This record gives sequence, structure tokens and C-alpha cells, in this order.
Amino acid sequence: MLVGRELERQELDRVLATARSGRSAVLALVGEPGIGKTALLEYAEEQAGPLQVLRARGIDWEAHVPFAGLLELLRPALGLLDRIPPPQAAALEGALALRPGAVGERFAIGAATLSLLAAQAETSPTLVLVDDAHCLDRSSAEALLFALRRLLAEPLAAILSVREGEPSLLDGADLPTLHVGGLDRDAAATLVGPVPEDVAERLYRATAGNPLALLELRTEGSGLAGPPIDMPVAVSARISSSFLRRAEALDANARRLLVLVAASDSGDTAVMARAAASLGLDLAGLDAAETAGLVHIAEGRVEFRHPLARAAIYGDSPVDDRREAHRALAAALPDREPDRRAWHLALAAVGPEDVAASALEQAGARARERGAQAVAAAAFERAARLAPDDERRGRLLFAAADAAWLAGSAERATSLLDELRAVEASIRIEHLRGRIAAHQGPVMEGYEILAAAAEQAAEAEPELAVTMLAEAVDAAFFAGAPSDMLRAAGRARELLPTAASVQAQFLAATAEGMALVLGGEGERGIEAFRRGVEVAEGSDELRTDPRLLSWLVMGPLWLRESEAGRVLVETAVESARAQAALGVLPRLLDRVARDHAAGDEWATAEAEYDEVIRLARETGQRTELAAALAGLAWLEARQGREAQCRAHADEARKLCAELGIGLYETWAIRALGELELGLGRPGEAARHLEEQTARLRELGIGDVDTSPAAELVEAYLRLGRTDDAAAKADELEAEARAKGQPWSLARTARCRGLLGDDDELESRFEEALRLHGRTPDVYETARTHLAYGARLRRARKRVRAREELRAALEIFDRLGAGPWSELARAELEATGETARRRDASTADALTPQELQIAQLLAGGKTTREAAAALFLSPKTVEYHLRHVYRKLEVSSRAELAEKLASR
Repeated sequence: MLVGRELERQELDRVLATARSGRSAVLALVGEPGIGKTALLEYAEEQAGPLQVLRARGIDWEAHVPFAGLLELLRPALGLLDRIPPPQAAALEGALALRPGAVGERFAIGAATLSLLAAQAETSPTLVLVDDAHCLDRSSAEALLFALRRLLAEPLAAILSVREGEPSLLDGADLPTLHVGGLDRDAAATLVGPVPEDVAERLYRATAGNPLALLELRTEGSGLAGPPIDMPVAVSARISSSFLRRAEALDANARRLLVLVAASDSGDTAVMARAAASLGLDLAGLDAAETAGLVHIAEGRVEFRHPLARAAIYGDSPVDDRREAHRALAAALPDREPDRRAWHLALAAVGPEDVAASALEQAGARARERGAQAVAAAAFERAARLAPDDERRGRLLFAAADAAWLAGSAERATSLLDELRAVEASIRIEHLRGRIAAHQGPVMEGYEILAAAAEQAAEAEPELAVTMLAEAVDAAFFAGAPSDMLRAAGRARELLPTAASVQAQFLAATAEGMALVLGGEGERGIEAFRRGVEVAEGSDELRTDPRLLSWLVMGPLWLRESEAGRVLVETAVESARAQAALGVLPRLLDRVARDHAAGDEWATAEAEYDEVIRLARETGQRTELAAALAGLAWLEARQGREAQCRAHADEARKLCAELGIGLYETWAIRALGELELGLGRPGEAARHLEEQTARLRELGIGDVDTSPAAELVEAYLRLGRTDDAAAKADELEAEARAKGQPWSLARTARCRGLLGDDDELESRFEEALRLHGRTPDVYETARTHLAYGARLRRARKRVRAREELRAALEIFDRLGAGPWSELARAELEATGETARRRDASTADALTPQELQIAQLLAGGKTTREAAAALFLSPKTVEYHLRHVYRKLEVSSRAELAEKLASR
């Protein structure tokens, strides 16, 4: 019977009522051991009524069993696997060892968990209960957290209990939590029963109302001394001492049996009976321990009454007794439990132990195959400590580091690699070190490591060397270090074998294009990009390899042309979503968002940046986070969203400084300059744009497309600095002609039109518009229409001016470039024409996620297909769709498609 807890009951009742009403609710109960978290979960289960209950409990000894907690939780729902997307079903079946499967991304298993829970809730409103969630194996915890963060519109409640102060899935997760404290005095008195009032008060003060402590210590109440006022009470230690005193009262055989039970990770009485027999013990000896209130035996299982009792018994027992128990349990386990046997053998070992090391290595390999990388890392590392020879120890330490990196534990992976490097030098070690540094920062440290490793591999494995050099180029790209990019790309070209694979050809060409263009050799760089795009367009393998998807979009993005490689951009995203490749999606989507922002799909770009930022924060991809924040700030600058732009630019600059990401630092500075220019503050705009110019020069970045020269020309002209504007235009023209691409040439022609005499302005601006027509960047086209119209008006050609200004206003309004719309509208009014203000009751009202959903559904995807693509549940998609319909005043998907097409 639950005593007291009115507040906690109210919260639990609220969560259950939310699920019954058709919405999702999550609550984590956090408190010290014995505080009553399990009792509250039992209360929730009693109150569940018609809710289908899925329940699991974290067990500390199962931390090394891949997806043990997830399997326990989802077992009743596995019959619904055919209702979730096939790639997700395959990933989950492989993870839970329901069938052999290829190694999948850890995030794909989280997406599958979400889909299966949603499918379960669709059949019947559901209550998920997870006790001791801090003890879940990490792979289960990650998958569950992924799902809980995305629950919204399912009739599903999830309640977890977590021990206070223990690492758990709650760390940094921002899930709703309720701190569970001690009982109040009245409830505590009710719980301990009829004892003298002074004893009840001493008990309460000694335990701070901890229910387990109250029950365990009530027989000692008269001897308790009250603690000093406001001093913390070591409740766990008091409870543990109470359990140990009970154990000490038992005979020696019963105490040895208790150590065996404490060492067991399953509580299976059949296994423990065999283990006990091998030690010359009879499991019936546990009857005395059950009478003493230490263990509970029922339904073929024996368990301690509380985890603190188990911890106390195990921790207080002699080391030799613990090893003896683990050895006996390893021998008693059936063949179907090889992973548990491996860990018991390891815990029984005293030094290097070949059998235990081999068993753990196999356990690690099985975990890796199931996508449980954190479990695999622990198994490989422990196996390495037990390995009897250096070669094997090195191989296992590397496997542990690789698995730790894939599990998202970069610091642990780096630590293991550093340990390994002290005794071994190899290319594989340096390749992994370089990858980690390139993603975690400082990125140029990653560049140096990868470039050096490539030289080691150059003679024996030239294609591997090419791959590492391409990765080095990408790292230097983030840093904004073109000279280093050129050095690595040139070396990759030298090492490329005559009969190189398609992948090596593609990576070498794309890396060379990136290096040459950023280094200011635009014409040669564009040629290299065209080679890379041609190779990619002819290879199905490249277009589906998740490791290469972010590379596929680089050519089309840098070419800035309306046709070249455009299909690669959309197919890359489709492929990543179809494969649930969340690990690569942030970097890929960041690049695709930049592509859409450089075209006429600003709302799409905003939604993509929003998704990148959410995923990057969730998965710890900080370089991708910095890039997306800078890109979003740039877009917000053009939209005139001043507060958001400044906040995102500031966060981006701080991250860039920390990680050594120079290129995106210049983007963030550029965002502030364009913001000020659009808001009519040319002085502040010039200051930021000059800062960006200086930073680009400092980094050695010579790509004219990164230069703010065209914006500076406009700022200088507004400030009356005509000579400075002319000098900057000369600089821009020289660089643009050297590259020879239409985007920068069009900007050059616009600047010449702004600076030229009235008799040449039309030829300059018409040339600019012709060049703009060869690029997808309609914002730049609109900027030219605006500048053209303004010059025509000043030349007293008002009728022609109106034509250009109307064109500019239409594009700015369509894009949502608010400040620039106002500038165009003001120019139109100066010609004597009043422009109607744009009706804001359109798709602008949609949130980024609503827009993504609307676009997918309007494009023909079903609700389930859209849910799979965005890693949401179908109910959540439907929830957002209702909001979309209401905001856009439509009632069907056909109307939705028409509305989106017309905006």
C-alpha cells in the first residue's frame, strides 16, 4: 500500500490521463535508493486501467548484454514489427538478435523503437514503465531516449525511475522529471506503525523520511541518535549496514550462497542450483536468507529484496569468494548464454586469461554485429586487459576504440588510442585518430593526423591513402585552410592508381575541386568538380553508400548551376532517410540546406537547418552544429530576423573558435554584415563585412564566392565612399573572371551597373540578369533587379524602373526577404507606384517541422513514409498535419499541394 505521496500521485495520474486522452506524456522519477520510486511505478501500473503495459527494469549486471533492457520492454510488441518501415524493422531485429543482420547505425535502432512503440499505441493506449533506468545497458538507453524525445501525439505514457546522482539516459536529455523526496512526518509515522512517539521522531530525523530506511531501521529506533540540524544523512550506508547485520547472523553456507546470488545477473534458480552444487552447497540454504528478509524466491527466480542489499553483500564479501562465485556461474550457464558466461569468466580472472579474453572478444563481436557499439567497446576493452600477448591486446584495444567512437564516446575512444599508440604504431590507429579529431575538433589536428597516416599507407594501400587525404581536405575545408587543402588534394591526385575504384576517383576529384576553388583557382576547381559529378552520376554504389552521401552534394553546391548534378542533391537525402542514417544526416542536410538557401527554397532550407541543429545537439556532432548555426544565421539575416540571427551567429562564432572552424566563422560574420545592410545600417554592415574580408585573407581563402565584395560595394556607395566602392568592384571583377562562373560574374556586372554612367547601366544590368539566369540563386537575381530599378529611377526612367522593382519585390516577397521587400517597396513608391503588401496568411506561419511534413505529404508521400523519413511516428505527423491544414486553411492533400506550389 502506498503511504502519503499526494503530489507524486497527482503527477502520475496526470501522465496517465494524458495518454488516455490520446496524447503522449513522459515523466522520470528521480530519487535516492529506497525512496519509493518502484512503489510509485507500481501505483501507476495499478491505475493504468485499460492501458497496455510494457515494463522493463534496468539491472546493473546486464549493462554488458546488448539491448537486454530494450528486448524486455519491447517483447510484447514484437508481433507488430511488420507495421514499421522495413529498414527500421531489420535494424531492430538485428539488434535484438531476432535474426542475423548487418551492422546498423545506433540511431536507426532508436528510430525503430519509436516506430514500434507508436505501432503498439495505435493498437491500444500504452503505458511504458522502466524501473532503475540508470542500470539499462547503454544501447537500450540510447534507443529508448531517442523514442521518448519524439513522442507527441501517441496515446502513450512513459514513466521511468532513476537513482539520483547516477549517470543515466536523463543526462542532458531535458525530459520532464519529478524529484522524489522522503515521506512527511505523518506518512512516515503511518509506515513504521505503532512505536513510541520519540522513537518515531528519531527514525524520521535519521532517515529523512526514506521509506526503506524507516522499515529497515525501525527495530533499532530506540538506539538511534538524531543527526545535527541541517546535516546530510548517509541513508544508503545505514540501510546497507542493516542488511549486512542480517547476513552476519546466518551460517557460513548461507552467506556463501548470498554471495553467489549477488554475483548472478539473472536470478535463475536452475543456474544457481548447478553453480551451488559445484561449490558443494545446497540452494535450499537460502531459506534462512529469505526468512531474514534479504532475498525473495518465487517462480524460479531468486532476487534480493533491494539493490542495496545485493550491493552490500557483494561489496563486503572476500574477493576470492566473489571470483569463486563467478567461476561457478560461468560453468553453470547454458550454451545459449555465451555473453553472460564471458563476463563471468572475466570477473573470475586474476590476471591474463586466454579463455576469458577469447570469450569476451566473441561477445564484443556479437554486440558489434547487433549495433550495440557501447557494449561492444566494453567487451573488447576488458578482453584486451585479459589478453595474454601484446599483438592480441593491441588488436582488441583498437576494436574497443573503434566501437567507442561509433557509440559516440569520442573521449573514451581517444584515450584507448593514446594507450595503444604507446606500444604500437599503425595506419589504422592514425586513421581513426584523425577522423575523431576532424569531427570533434580541433579540426586541423585531424588534418595533420590524416595526412601523415596517408603517407604511411601510400605505397602499400594507395586507395586508402586517397581516402584519408580526401578526409583531410574536408577537415581543412571546415578550418578554412585552402593551402593545406591544396597540398592534400594534390597528393591524392598523385597517389590515385591508374585503375582506381569509382570511389577513389570520386573522392580525389571532389577533394581537388574543393581545394582549388577555395584556394582561388576557380577554373581548374570547377573542372575537377565536373569530373566528380560525372563519376557520381554514373555510379549507383556511390549514391547509396551512407559514408559518401555528404560528399555527393559538394559538386552541385559549389558549381552553383541550375542543372549540373542537381539530382544528386535530392537522391542523397532520400537515401540517408531511407537507410535511417542519422549519423551522416546532419552534415549532409547542412550542405543541402545551404544549397536550398542559395536557391528559391528558403523555407525548406530553414526547416533543414532546424533539423540539423536538433540532430547535431542530440548526437553530439559539434562541427555540424557550428556549421548549421552559421548557415541559419546567414539565412535569417536576409529574412531580417535580427534577434535570431544575432543569437545564432554568436553561438556559431564561439563554437568555431573552440573547434578551429575558420570557414564557418566567416559565414557567421557575413551574416551580421548582411543583416545590417538589409536593415539600412551601411556603416555597421561595412564594419562586419570588412572584418570578414580580413578573416578570409588571414585564412588564405581565395574563392570569390566567399567574398563579400559585392555587399561592400553597396555599403560603400550608401556611405558616399565611391572610390572605395570602385576599388572593391575592380577586385571582385578580377577574381570573378579568374573563376569564370556565372554566379560571381553576375554580382560583378551588378556592381559595375551601380558604379557606371547612365548610358551604360542597362547593358551592365542586363548582362548581370543574363548570368543570373544560369544559376539557381534567385535572391541574387532580385538584388540585381532592385539595384537596376533604383538606378533607372535615378536616371529618370520611371516606367522601366517600375518593371525591375516589381520583379524584385515579387521575388523578395516570395522568398520572405523582409528587409529587402521593404527597400523594393520604398523604391517603387518613389516612382509614384504604391505596392500592395504581401498577404502573410501563407506557409510563412508554419513551423520548420510543419513545413517539412507539408512538403513531404504534398509531394506524394504517405503519412507512414513521411514519418519514416523524419524519424517521427505517424500520429505525430498527423498531429502536425492538422495544424498545417488549419494554418493554411486547406482540407485535403491536393489543396495542400496547390497551396504550397502557389506561395
